Amino acid sequence: MGTNKNNEAGGNSDNTNASIFNSPIQNFFSGSCILITGATGFVGKALVEKLLRSCPDLRTIYLLIRPKRGLDVQTRHKELLKNPVFDRIRMECPTAFKKIISVRGDVSEKDLGLCEEDKQRVVTEVNVVFHSAATVRFNESLKSAVILNTLGTQRVVQLCRDIHNLQAFVHVSTAYSNADKKEVLETVYPPPADPECVIQCCHTMTDDALEVVAQRLQGKHPNTYTLTKAMAEWVVAEQADDIPAAIVRPSIVTAAWREPVPGWVDNVSGITGIMMEIGRGTIRSIICDQKLTMDLIPVDFVVNTLIGVAWHTATYRPNTIRVYNCTTGSVNPITWKDFGILTQSHAREIPTRYVMWYPGFTFRTNHFVHKICELLFHFLPAFVADLLLRLHGAKPIMLKISKRFQQAAKTGEFFSLHEWKFHCDNVCALMCDAQDKTTFDVDVSQLDWDKYVKCYMLGIRKFILKDSNDTIPGARKKLQKLYWIHRFTQVLIVAFFLRIATLS
Repeated sequence: MGTNKNNEAGGNSDNTNASIFNSPIQNFFSGSCILITGATGFVGKALVEKLLRSCPDLRTIYLLIRPKRGLDVQTRHKELLKNPVFDRIRMECPTAFKKIISVRGDVSEKDLGLCEEDKQRVVTEVNVVFHSAATVRFNESLKSAVILNTLGTQRVVQLCRDIHNLQAFVHVSTAYSNADKKEVLETVYPPPADPECVIQCCHTMTDDALEVVAQRLQGKHPNTYTLTKAMAEWVVAEQADDIPAAIVRPSIVTAAWREPVPGWVDNVSGITGIMMEIGRGTIRSIICDQKLTMDLIPVDFVVNTLIGVAWHTATYRPNTIRVYNCTTGSVNPITWKDFGILTQSHAREIPTRYVMWYPGFTFRTNHFVHKICELLFHFLPAFVADLLLRLHGAKPIMLKISKRFQQAAKTGEFFSLHEWKFHCDNVCALMCDAQDKTTFDVDVSQLDWDKYVKCYMLGIRKFILKDSNDTIPGARKKLQKLYWIHRFTQVLIVAFFLRIATLS
């Protein structure tokens, strides 16, 4: 592992001269060859974009991509590069895309499903590995979650051990891998069960038997996702202890704060979907303890941390596997209540043309009252909307959407009813060089929550709803009409109950 990376990677004199003006992190990645798993995911896309744009002298980025839904690897490669996250590179340096090479692979297969030729390229050329491939579905079966999250990590570690000139291996975990603890240090905790035994059970036991095992193993973990990520961390700690490895634990990953563009987001999972429906006025009640501190982290902070950790791991070679809690709660806290107020405020300030009712919702912890509100304000309006759609010959979709977001909100209830104290000393101490602090910002204390939530809502309009800023004036007029309809409806409801009280 002591080979000079730039020479082996084929760095030329132009890169060497250019690197004089680069930051230490950019110098480290100059001439490097990188392997990324999970590049088609939210964090993976942002990581690829940031590396291409901010480390212009890197040599190659290999992406491990599996065929999916009838699409082969090259088709998925082309689809990936069409994502708006790469628009800035398309304008500034389109030739950078030539540095991306996709190889067929799958963490659920032996040897990651790599053919012999691709495996040889990886083990002889790659210097840095970022492992972010995982299933993030909270309701995944134990078997699927173990194969993708735990066994998949073990297979990536095995590959890393074969790489000739590995400088750094960075495993992307989650801050909630220790959701059964209230205070989480930057250390790897023993998992609820031995990963090897659980992997063996998944290979030999029936699905019904595994369901029983899953219920016992899960314990205080809310789902199979956090359970299998905890076991994956243990795999890294036990099997990657003699290679340059580190673990990064992001909390809830959300839209970009600044890079590549403010508000960039490309999925409606978790908080993003809930914020979108708050903005459209279709969510009126959310189970949540509003007094608690929430913990989310913009995706660009996550990506900068990953890149900084790779540099630090390769440069300083710590004697132990270092863990980085990539969170905001202990440095720049915000409560669910304050975040909700900001979301509702900006939903009214910059409404979408797809708004269906005047935005307004309530956090509550009473499940019975919440169920009543769901029936009255979520399912009943969705049913009426679908009825009107049918009458106009359109496809009814509102009940389906309502049920989907109800399920998303339910899976997130555990996180909105609990609070954690995440220690993040390692992240806070990560950056030393002033240039690196500018290019690879990890300082979440500078995050302005009001401005961020506004960017987030604008990002949802632009990237999810495909609603340009040109429609804001018209949407405000629509919102004004919905406001008076909302008030009129409230008056009717009050009058109705007063009438009932009078008659009784």
